[in-house]
Amino acid sequence: MKNVLVGCTGSVASIKVPFIVNELTALGYSVRLVATENAKHFFSLEDIDKSVVVYSDKDEWDSWKTRGDPVLHIELRKWADLFLIAPLDANTLGKLANGLCDNLLTCVARAWDLSKPLLFAPAMNTMMWEHPVTKEQIDKLVLFSYKEIKCVSKVLMCGESGNGAMADYLEITKRVSEELM
Repeated sequence: MKNVLVGCTGSVASIKVPFIVNELTALGYSVRLVATENAKHFFSLEDIDKSVVVYSDKDEWDSWKTRGDPVLHIELRKWADLFLIAPLDANTLGKLANGLCDNLLTCVARAWDLSKPLLFAPAMNTMMWEHPVTKEQIDKLVLFSYKEIKCVSKVLMCGESGNGAMADYLEITKRVSEELM
């Protein structure tokens, strides 16, 4: 059985996280979820398959007491065969592109073993998506060997239409399966 670590950030597209996680478990993967504090605003833990362990920033600090104790972001990196960040919001995109690691999710990404796949599915408002810095940051992640699951154009949750919506959850889980074949 392959291990998939799913990370989700503070985009409204996090409402799709239960669909992603539950589809991955239905496909036979062992799944763990790292949710940023802002991401947890958009879905209920009750909608996540009960076999999935959900982590947040608090767990990083609660699990470490003294020298020699396991460090959660390192243990998650070791456990996972693939790291999927879906959705990847504009804020966390900027952090990853610049090497910042101020929460559990960004620490896992910074410590990631680049011989294993890291996929990301951007999700943000069209104007944020079209800002020139977004392309620079996406290009930087691709240079790190991260693999982009391209966003789509549609009516966004804010009511505006355009590019920047997270790819469909079935497309995302299909890409995970393709990477792990």
